[in-house]
Amino acid sequence: MAGVLLLSFLLLAAPAAAIDILRHSLAAQTKGDLASLTAGNPLVANAMNDRLKNLTDAFAQQMGKEFHYCIKDTDDEWNIAFNFSTDPTFLSNCMQATDGDVPQRVCTAAEMKFYFESFLDSNGRKNYVRPNKNCNLTSWMDGCEAGWACSAGPDQNINLQDAVNFPSRTLDCRGCCAGFFCPHGLTCMIPCPLGAYCPESTLNKTTGICDPYNYQPPPGKPNHTCGGADRWADVVSTDDVFCPAGFYCPSTIKKLSCSSGKGSTSQTKCFHKGSCKPNSVNQDITIFGALLVGALSLVLLIIYNFSGQLLTNREKKQAKSREAAARHAKETAMARERWKSAKDVAKKHAVGLQSSLSRTFSRKKTLRTHEPSKGAVETDVEPSKGSGEKKSNLTDMMRSLEENPEKGEGFNVEIGEKKKTKGRHAHTQSQIFKYAYGQIEKEKAMEQQNKNLTFSGVISMATDEDIRTRPRIEIAFKDLTLTLKGSKKKLLRSVTGKLMPGRVAAVMGPSGAGKTTFLSAIAGKATGCETTGMVLINGKMEPIRAYKKIIGFVPQDDIVHGNLTVQENLWFNARCRLSADMSKADKVLVVERVIEALGLQAVRDSLVGTVEQRGISGGQRKRVNVGLEMVMEPSVLILDEPTSGLDSSSSLLLLRALRREALEGVNISMVVHQPSYTLYKMFDDLILLAKGGLTVYHGPVKKVEEYFSGLGIVVPDRVNPPDYYIDILEGIVKPNANVAVNAKDLPLRWMLHNGYEVPRDMLQSGSDAESSFRGGGDLTPGGDTGQSIAGEVWGNVKDIVGQKKDEYDYNKSSQNLSNRCTPGILRQYKYYLGRCGKQRLREARIQGVDYLILGLAGICLGTLAKVSDETFGALGYTYTVIAVSLLCKIGALRSFSLEKIHYWRERASGMSSLAYFMSKDTIDHFNTIIKPIVYLSMFYFFNNPRSSIWENYVVLVALVYCVTGIGYTFAIFFQPGSAQLWSALLPVVLTLIATQQKDTFFANLCYTKWALEGFVIANAQRYSGVWLITRCGSLLKSGYDINDRFLCILVLAANGVLFRCVAFFCMVIFQKH
Repeated sequence: MAGVLLLSFLLLAAPAAAIDILRHSLAAQTKGDLASLTAGNPLVANAMNDRLKNLTDAFAQQMGKEFHYCIKDTDDEWNIAFNFSTDPTFLSNCMQATDGDVPQRVCTAAEMKFYFESFLDSNGRKNYVRPNKNCNLTSWMDGCEAGWACSAGPDQNINLQDAVNFPSRTLDCRGCCAGFFCPHGLTCMIPCPLGAYCPESTLNKTTGICDPYNYQPPPGKPNHTCGGADRWADVVSTDDVFCPAGFYCPSTIKKLSCSSGKGSTSQTKCFHKGSCKPNSVNQDITIFGALLVGALSLVLLIIYNFSGQLLTNREKKQAKSREAAARHAKETAMARERWKSAKDVAKKHAVGLQSSLSRTFSRKKTLRTHEPSKGAVETDVEPSKGSGEKKSNLTDMMRSLEENPEKGEGFNVEIGEKKKTKGRHAHTQSQIFKYAYGQIEKEKAMEQQNKNLTFSGVISMATDEDIRTRPRIEIAFKDLTLTLKGSKKKLLRSVTGKLMPGRVAAVMGPSGAGKTTFLSAIAGKATGCETTGMVLINGKMEPIRAYKKIIGFVPQDDIVHGNLTVQENLWFNARCRLSADMSKADKVLVVERVIEALGLQAVRDSLVGTVEQRGISGGQRKRVNVGLEMVMEPSVLILDEPTSGLDSSSSLLLLRALRREALEGVNISMVVHQPSYTLYKMFDDLILLAKGGLTVYHGPVKKVEEYFSGLGIVVPDRVNPPDYYIDILEGIVKPNANVAVNAKDLPLRWMLHNGYEVPRDMLQSGSDAESSFRGGGDLTPGGDTGQSIAGEVWGNVKDIVGQKKDEYDYNKSSQNLSNRCTPGILRQYKYYLGRCGKQRLREARIQGVDYLILGLAGICLGTLAKVSDETFGALGYTYTVIAVSLLCKIGALRSFSLEKIHYWRERASGMSSLAYFMSKDTIDHFNTIIKPIVYLSMFYFFNNPRSSIWENYVVLVALVYCVTGIGYTFAIFFQPGSAQLWSALLPVVLTLIATQQKDTFFANLCYTKWALEGFVIANAQRYSGVWLITRCGSLLKSGYDINDRFLCILVLAANGVLFRCVAFFCMVIFQKH
């Protein structure tokens, strides 16, 4: 009967050639030899293997739909778990033991599905299944016990692919075959997956347990012996069927010792030089981690010591090209001036020749008319000669004015004034031609000595009449009043005057007089205020913001990049703010001129310095702060207390440089505190403000004492006039008793003196005026008396909101009337990229410390949190997400936290915010790539997970990119202390939410959930075969999906992009208060 069943089974499953062979073999054998035939013939075992494969394929299709979260490719997974073609010995043995009755004992798809559903419903806590057709309260046979199975009998046609119906199995109950497991509560056999070790059990007489499994034979049945394995479950519930650690199992009934390798179904050779002891669970590859630690330390040491030398050598090479460009530009400018001078001489003598010829050949010429003409020429030539000697050389004039600051009335030089005839006047034709062409030939000879210019180049310059000049801007204002939008407090009141190009104006006054507010209003930077009055630009009603590209504003604080040299700071501003069509040589000339004018030649290649690193002196830093605005060749230059903190010599040097700028028609005004008498006399105009933003005096410096003397206020001997006037406005010094005017009347006297319209409230009684000025502002009567606290708070809020709106409008104003086209975003991005690269190289030591800390964290976490097969290393990866998030966020904070004030200044000057942000982010991509390598080089070799280092690296890069964007947001939105606190707290809180609140909306919002899922999935994919149930149970418990690995990386990258957009939005919208 068994031979008939076997034959029918083979006819169903075996190929045609095998069937013919079996038919002839069976005909030649007796019934008694059938068992030996089936056991020894490999075709029988292969046919049974194909039949089981068809069974598992049918089952896989059913279970693949329900377990999609842990099975990525159903065919591959089940082929790995149930493909016994390499060693089907256990099938041959089972067929021999059951007389070929294996097809009637193997579970159908419906029974296997029933087992796994029962197991998952109980979460693996129970070692038996639910009641079913064969095993229930009314029918319980030996085959229902653990490790036993029964046959369906020869009369039933068993369809192993049937996933609906349970066959009746009640005959010939016996122990489960080796290589199969028979669950408690089912009467069929299920093949053990590859990677399992399922031998027949033996009874331990001491404990009464069937070893190596943990079940007991039923009591009272002495003939019921120990059978085979009883269940396949996750490794947490039971590891009875798992191939033991230190061994590998090529089939489910063989167990071999690992001699110098590792593995579960086959022995994999250990890494060269790796420590791989016999019967060890895993190989020890910490030696590679130690080698990488040494190599990384060596690289960091090299970076630490040679990064400065690299930049120094690079700067030396660039310095040669800059010097050549500067020399070429200077020689070009000198050649242009010399040739223009010669051309002017030739033109003027040609005019003289024409007049001489007309006098010579005139028919009406008489001695009476000749003598006056000669006298007229002589009287005309001599003054012209004197005038030419006086103003032909602006450098001599400038030096003369610097040596005698009290001489002259300023720098009102008429640009383009024609030079008079130089040289002795000649009366004959030959003398005139000889002199004129002699001058031309002399200039040509001088130009031929210039090796960098050709004669044709000189000719082209001679014909070039459009020499680059700065546009002149005159700013006139009338009744200029600034009022806070919320609190209605007046910061400036009825200020009227004019700022002229080519003149240097000083703004002085006591504290709280609104000096900085006045200059901010002139520059169009007053924010949060309602401005009334009239401001005219060159006599036209035009917005001053439209000229911001040629307006330089020097803040009171020295906002200079400390990790750049003096020349690098100036050169960057020149490239970004000068005209885009200006040649590099001309830009170099501008920078060189500013360095020379500010006396910075000795420190041009020195770092400015930071709090941690000493650099140039305070006075030199102040001059660099001014030079950042001078290199952009402004038409209007406004300075807020540029001499504060400087000694008299440094202040004098700075003011001389500003006077040179005024020679080129620049409109300069500055706030000054307590200038010396020498500095005071170097100013052209003085604007004196009283508390409340009211004008006391606005006019030439040389007339200020005359004006106040007319009011009876005379400066005592040996007292600096501005100090005396400010003391009077502060109330420290009282005017003489016989003087009819007091301090509070000075603004009113100035308005009346100039015929300005006086506001009504300024004509009130003295007590009201006194309270107005002593209060630091001018308030309407009763304006604050009845104001509640809530109203005051609301007013402050409106002030802040109005200020933010005005700042945004100023920075986003697109109107440009300056006729200057600065470099676009791409070119600025290139310049910013170069600057950020230099800064990062000079911060190489800080970067090295970051890498060192990251590597140490990888060593510690890799050593302490070893990979657990039960959780697929989830604990170590959890620590990894927290540590990497914290360390990378702290590093990202430095990109923006320390440079927000620099960005505000650069943005206000018209530089691109997008270019600035993108350059920072681009440079930080280096850390995004390198930091995962540094961490994994330590963590991976000390932790030794099953996933590849590449799979871990991809997830870690996405994580670093994500947390870097979050760090940008914190750095821009919060103060440095708060940003560091949030950076440390956020990853811990989000990790707790992601691990405790699984499958919730808030957990899906946490980037830590996606990072941890990506790591665990990459590791879980390496567990197959017997680990399949463990994988499904762990992923189900964690709420992860094995198909979401790409989604995890995509979500992390999307979070990085999103937070970068948020950071950029905050950077553009939120400015300092």
